Amino acid sequence: MKQRSPIAVALLPFVTFGIYSIYWMVKTKIEMNEKGQTIPTAWLIIIPFVNIWWYWKYSEAVGNVTNEKISGVLAFVLLLLLGSIGQAIIQDSFNKNIVVVASGSAPAYVPEQPVMPIAPIEPTVTAEVVQPAVSTEFTNPTEPITPTGFTEPTEPTNNQY
Repeated sequence: MKQRSPIAVALLPFVTFGIYSIYWMVKTKIEMNEKGQTIPTAWLIIIPFVNIWWYWKYSEAVGNVTNEKISGVLAFVLLLLLGSIGQAIIQDSFNKNIVVVASGSAPAYVPEQPVMPIAPIEPTVTAEVVQPAVSTEFTNPTEPITPTGFTEPTEPTNNQY
């Protein structure tokens, strides 16, 4: 069974106008059928009076999957009288009864594991050291540096003025 939030199972039908409730029933029916239960097609939910029989078959499967932590009768009453709140209670029971099947052995109950808080990871800041650019254009330190494209000024001659 897939682990889902019971709060989401209780509140999403109000947001989606009941569509999530049907989606949840179909998905959990498929998951229970994969575990060996025989719940008929979910299309029977939309047929009046037949849907009550379908809820009963679904509830019997809930009792079998949860190892009678929630009996089939209790699941039936929860679904008919409480709607999405009953679905949230059943989902909580599914979450608590997730089983692990070892090779060749019977399913074993796995209790809820406490969630360990994760310490926040502080980002590491690295500083990059930038070295000044060294020009290798002039190798003689005594040679004067002149910008390219310019010439040295000369003494003016008399005819230049």
